[in-house]
Amino acid sequence: METRVAVMGIIVEDTSSVEALNALLHDYGKFIIGRMGLPYREKNINIVSIAIDAPQDEISSLSGKIGKLRGVSVKTAYSNVITNE
Repeated sequence: METRVAVMGIIVEDTSSVEALNALLHDYGKFIIGRMGLPYREKNINIVSIAIDAPQDEISSLSGKIGKLRGVSVKTAYSNVITNE
């Protein structure tokens, strides 16, 4: 299986989507290297960054599902680090 390392930047503007976001991240937990969440109370948003090592299609799938959540934006940056496992 060929995997890639990537970082996802997630902005949550609608806190009613937090439970669905956490469920998605739990579903993909075996691929997640690390996660950092920051509440930005002054702007009433949450900022989440995810480091992930997964097959390209799994990364794209997770990003697409997150992007469909109401009030949630996601951008993914891919490294050139590709591993065959």
